[in-house]
Amino acid sequence: IVFAMHNKPVQEEIEKEPAVNKTLVAYFSATGTTKKVSENLAQALNADIYEIKPLKPYTQADLDWTDKNSRSSVEMADHNSRPEIVSDDFSVSKYDTVFLGFPIWWYIAPTIVNTFLEKHDFSNKRIILFATSGGSGFGKTIDNLKPSVSESAEIIQGDILNSNPSVEQLRKWAMKF
Repeated sequence: IVFAMHNKPVQEEIEKEPAVNKTLVAYFSATGTTKKVSENLAQALNADIYEIKPLKPYTQADLDWTDKNSRSSVEMADHNSRPEIVSDDFSVSKYDTVFLGFPIWWYIAPTIVNTFLEKHDFSNKRIILFATSGGSGFGKTIDNLKPSVSESAEIIQGDILNSNPSVEQLRKWAMKF
């Protein structure tokens, strides 16, 4: 009798559909550089991909970091800035791990990344950051992103992935996490 009682839950577990560890590559790309890396990473991981799209696309003038009045300069000067993103019915609920990519602006993620993080529930998710950059590192990126997710979310600093790494290079890189 004990054996039969013990087997029933085990059998029920076997009949249940196995849990799938779903991975997402989400990214914001202003010029296309981060987009290409993200596409290759999604292919390397056989992951879903999601583009964080600004409601108002950035122009070249918006991205002129030498102009303190350009849109990107104004947004980055105000860490509470939350540029609007395109609304859709996308949800991160089915993903366990999210690789989150973006260009580095002023040693942090663009504030539109905070908009994305605040729009979704990242409770109990692993968020692995990757970025592209013209020369700066992650700086205070994690410090600036942590307040935008629940305390149960884990944010992991990945790497700056410049020079358009191959699918195979990205597969090996992602294995570190």
